[in-house]
Amino acid sequence: MLMVSLDNAQATPLVEQIVDAVRSQIDDRILRAGMKMPPIRKLAESQQVSRFTVVEAYDRLVALGYLRSRRGSGFYVAPRREGGEGRQLASTDRAVDVAWMMRQALDGGADQIKASAGWLPPDWLDEDGLRRHLRSLSRRPDARLTAYGTAQGYLPLRQQLQVKLAEFGIGAAPHQIVLTEGATRALDILARHLVKPGDTVLVDDPGYFNFFGNLRLQGAILVGVPRKVDGPDVEQLEALLAHHKPRVFFTHSVLHNPTGANLSPGVAFRILQLAEKHDFLVIEDDTYADFHPHATTRLANLDQLNRVIFVGSFSKTLSGSLRVGFLAARPDLAAELTDVKTLTSVASSEFNEQLVYQMLTDGHYRKYLDRLQGRLAQATDECLRMIERIGLEVYLEPKGGVFVWARPPGFEDVAALASAAAAQNIMLAPGKVFRPQMQPSPWLRFNVAFATVPAVERFLGETLGGCPT
Repeated sequence: MLMVSLDNAQATPLVEQIVDAVRSQIDDRILRAGMKMPPIRKLAESQQVSRFTVVEAYDRLVALGYLRSRRGSGFYVAPRREGGEGRQLASTDRAVDVAWMMRQALDGGADQIKASAGWLPPDWLDEDGLRRHLRSLSRRPDARLTAYGTAQGYLPLRQQLQVKLAEFGIGAAPHQIVLTEGATRALDILARHLVKPGDTVLVDDPGYFNFFGNLRLQGAILVGVPRKVDGPDVEQLEALLAHHKPRVFFTHSVLHNPTGANLSPGVAFRILQLAEKHDFLVIEDDTYADFHPHATTRLANLDQLNRVIFVGSFSKTLSGSLRVGFLAARPDLAAELTDVKTLTSVASSEFNEQLVYQMLTDGHYRKYLDRLQGRLAQATDECLRMIERIGLEVYLEPKGGVFVWARPPGFEDVAALASAAAAQNIMLAPGKVFRPQMQPSPWLRFNVAFATVPAVERFLGETLGGCPT
């Protein structure tokens, strides 16, 4: 019998509460294959929600493979089969698990300690400047408050990005730049265009877990390229290329997420040599570019957008709410990717793009970044000292950015440790979520801006103090 207890006071929408309750009871074998679910009207009345809420929850569960709909009869628990259908379901489940973790980070509430978040605390960002520019832009006659934007995005911002990319040594004309709703959307456009169901895709191991979930939803087969302190393991990369013959490699060169490492020139040259030899594209995610205080190696700088497609964003430095990112590619690919953007979202927000342009060109952005980088450097020092006091091993001391990658002694998998932290309202991301197949990992990602509060050190010290090493 289905048992659901909904809470209107929760931040989690009622639809998701129903979905999570049914999923957990099916996974725990409380609801077994073939059992009939409560009729829509009956469940809606018993939970005092609208029928549309139940319909949407049931439809999601059908899409996830947990329920089946029988015309004229109702909804039934689906069998959990092995084989092809079972493998696809497992892939979808892993994607949903990643989405669940993102929801916890986004919906955790003000009292949750986001020790592993992928962004900065709101009070670190220039909210006063954002409000000032919002007021200024809203009074301008050319502000695009109600109209759709253009296909590639606001031209003055693309022209400004041409200047910004030139500072990285990357030559990109405005027609080679496509504005998107954040880097996540840029990566989604690339995945839609370049990846077909069943394609093998190379990714960093460890790497950006949210995008792994996206690739699984596209039907891709993920193969991880092990990361070293100077970038992808090029010997392993060459062996994987010969065996799998992929069309694309998604990687992160500067302030790598989650390790904080940077790409060395030698590794970068070797990756581009292999790209030419094996005829594949490289997607270079540079989301954290503005957190790096010095010049550093980028694949797009060496390749000049021949085989490399460059992805960036302002969500981390200016505002996560604005969702303004971009991709830069050779002209033929930029045109094709613009078509994908137009077909899947019509246009990005030109008002947001105008706002970012105004903030980038008012003369204060560089000084703001200098202050932000200095604050991050201080927070990194504090985080490293905390980690040393607790007795964790650090992968490397990062040269900027947000993340420290560390592991406690004596652990092969820290998933249970992360679960224990969640019970204390502390979000710790276990290393397994950053691996392509969610393999066990002893590593944890720390966000230096959140992790140095006493509660995190107290929890880790008390928990690890009772563990054998």
